[in-house]
Amino acid sequence: MRARTGVAIAFVSALTFLFSPGAGLWAQTAPPATSPVAAPSQDSTNDLSVAVGKSVVLDLARPVTRIVVGLGDFAEAVAISPNQILVNGKTPGETTLILWDTSGSRQFFNVTVRPSSYVTNDRLEAVRRELRNELPGQNLRVSEENGSIFLRGTVKDLNSSDRAQTIAASIGKVVNLLNVSVPASDPQILLKVRFASVDRTKEKQLGINVFSTGLGNTIGSVSTGQFSPPSPTIPTGSTASAVSLSNALNLFAFYPGLDLGATIEALQTQGLVEVLAEPNVMALNGKQASFLAGGEYPYPVAQAAGTTGGATITLMFKEYGVRLNFIPTITPRGTIRLQVAPEVSSLDFTQAIQIGGFDVPAIDIRRVKTEVELQDGQSFAIGGLLDNRENESFQKIPFLGDIPILGKFFQSIQRTKTNTELIVLVTPEIVAPIPAGAALPELKYPQAFLPPNSGIPMHNPDAKTAENSPAPPPPTIPVEKLLDSMKPEQPLNIDGSMSASGGGGSYGGGAATANTAVGTSAGPGSQ
Repeated sequence: MRARTGVAIAFVSALTFLFSPGAGLWAQTAPPATSPVAAPSQDSTNDLSVAVGKSVVLDLARPVTRIVVGLGDFAEAVAISPNQILVNGKTPGETTLILWDTSGSRQFFNVTVRPSSYVTNDRLEAVRRELRNELPGQNLRVSEENGSIFLRGTVKDLNSSDRAQTIAASIGKVVNLLNVSVPASDPQILLKVRFASVDRTKEKQLGINVFSTGLGNTIGSVSTGQFSPPSPTIPTGSTASAVSLSNALNLFAFYPGLDLGATIEALQTQGLVEVLAEPNVMALNGKQASFLAGGEYPYPVAQAAGTTGGATITLMFKEYGVRLNFIPTITPRGTIRLQVAPEVSSLDFTQAIQIGGFDVPAIDIRRVKTEVELQDGQSFAIGGLLDNRENESFQKIPFLGDIPILGKFFQSIQRTKTNTELIVLVTPEIVAPIPAGAALPELKYPQAFLPPNSGIPMHNPDAKTAENSPAPPPPTIPVEKLLDSMKPEQPLNIDGSMSASGGGGSYGGGAATANTAVGTSAGPGSQ
């Protein structure tokens, strides 16, 4: 205890003691030899402030008989002499010191123990040292105020800002006031896609239609119904019969002596169709882009009954065709990670259904969704999207078609084989825009276009002036402003909807409605 008291007295010149004027107490480096403090006539309250690891001396007018500290974890009080009390700060916090003197009076001290500035400065210096090691050459300043750590200065990118904030957060709550150098524009990625669809079709048709123009005084025909049969008729005012042929097909035979004829179809076809689409779509790094070459078809959707009591038919629109959705991202390795979803769809009226009088076709879809990683200019292929189909239709004339051997002449067969394969080739490339003032690629038209009807060029103005030139970007901007500029923009509206401001009406490209009575169909013209 004596050793600690001696150390405290040695450093007493650097200490501070706050007191009320009526308290009759003060703190100083040594007690004055003269000017004793007048004894208080009643209890008094004083404020005392001391830092952790430091001490303050209280000089009293009367000897102290008893000392009490409320919470000894924050501060301790030691009697150096009957008229001097040494208060030591231990831990940041607040407590109470009560003194009793020989006259019975009490003096109360509200003791506030502040954090040691040495500890704070040591922690700040450690943070500054780590910032210099991790972010060399960057202007960074660190300060502390009321328990918060303030970061100021300029860093070269957001990654440096995040690392500086992480280092400073090790000693307290960080207020990031850093500026960031304005980064260059994001790279742009061009995606070259080639869709190749090879369709192989084989079809075989075989059938017969038999007709009579008077055999056995009978006029008529027998057909399997699959192919258009001839129609024998008797013209008005004549006893002779006539035959109308809508399609003579491949073989036609007629025996005038028997007034008996037949049409035979024996066709075999082969087809090879190659459909190509080569879209080139541009996208920013990490942003989504899409492409669609096709169209939309309307289909009805039945709604609840309207105010007129009839059913409400809503026309919705469905897209189809060649579609491409992708998101390119440049990785730290310099590769391009690509999320790509190519799709080819077409209308299939052979599987159509009817809803309220509308023929709603089915949709044949071949879709792929994958994620790959490529170097700039590398390509990948998606193949094996096969669609193999075989349809066979068989019809015959009753009884005649069941006769052995001869029954084959009274049967109709149609067999169709379809083989389709879709191949998708994808190539991402990092590209740059055409420099300002460079020659632009232009199309060569077979014939000259209409001459301009104005003497002012449509591309005016070409020259850049102060009025039509953007201001140069600042070298640095605050971190929060840069982060705000990187937020996703409002999604682009591509549904074709638009509003008319004149009469309050609106036009919707996505849906149309029509009211119709129950059981009555509504066509597209009733929108």
